Amino acid sequence: MEKKEIAAAIKYDQEKTSAPRVVAKGEGYIAQKIKEIASEMDIPTYKDEKLVKQLNNLAIGEEIPPELYQVVAEILAFIIRLDTKGET
Repeated sequence: MEKKEIAAAIKYDQEKTSAPRVVAKGEGYIAQKIKEIASEMDIPTYKDEKLVKQLNNLAIGEEIPPELYQVVAEILAFIIRLDTKGET
């Protein structure tokens, strides 16, 4: 049996929220669209199957729980490093 594609998107606005929020999530076709939109808008993506499953258990607009802060912080740091490299 083929694994169903799964994706989630988070957004973090330090001035408006205390933690990143889930802004999109889904499986199959919706997951593909999330990835397509990210690609079209040059939004970096990160693959972590365990994390995406946890994010998909949250509601749209819900802040990530404290137990995910560390892993999400590491991903955000990774993305910031990618953005910084692109600016040089």
